[in-house]
Amino acid sequence: MDEKDIRKYAALMRELGLTGLEFSDNGSSVRLEMAPAEPAYARLVKTDIGSAEDACTSSGEVSGVRQGLIDITSPMVGVFYSAPAENAAPFVQVGDTVKKGDVLCIIEAMKLMNEIVSDQDGVIAEICVGNQQIVDYGHVLFRLRKN
Repeated sequence: MDEKDIRKYAALMRELGLTGLEFSDNGSSVRLEMAPAEPAYARLVKTDIGSAEDACTSSGEVSGVRQGLIDITSPMVGVFYSAPAENAAPFVQVGDTVKKGDVLCIIEAMKLMNEIVSDQDGVIAEICVGNQQIVDYGHVLFRLRKN
């Protein structure tokens, strides 16, 4: 395997938002990893009270902000899971009341399952990500309305 191939795979990782990739070619095995930017806790961002209306589009990207809601963003790149197992109920749904420390979702990064917890009390106003969707650092996962 030559440097050109490794650079090609590294570019693919950045493009897809992957934190790890392992592959074999002609008897050679290579594992590429990128470390997450910060620890696994939800980063809360208060939206401007005077800002616009609509929030999440179907892709999960932010198209604007809603008045008085708090964005809960991803602290890492990885795969979003809304439930602890494939056939289990989701951790939270729109309208659920959450308390500080409640698990909101799991993000899988580098084969590690990271529980994302709420940093404050509130009500889930929006879920901005689909199950098993790849998320980037800073991607809006939920919008929380303070109690």
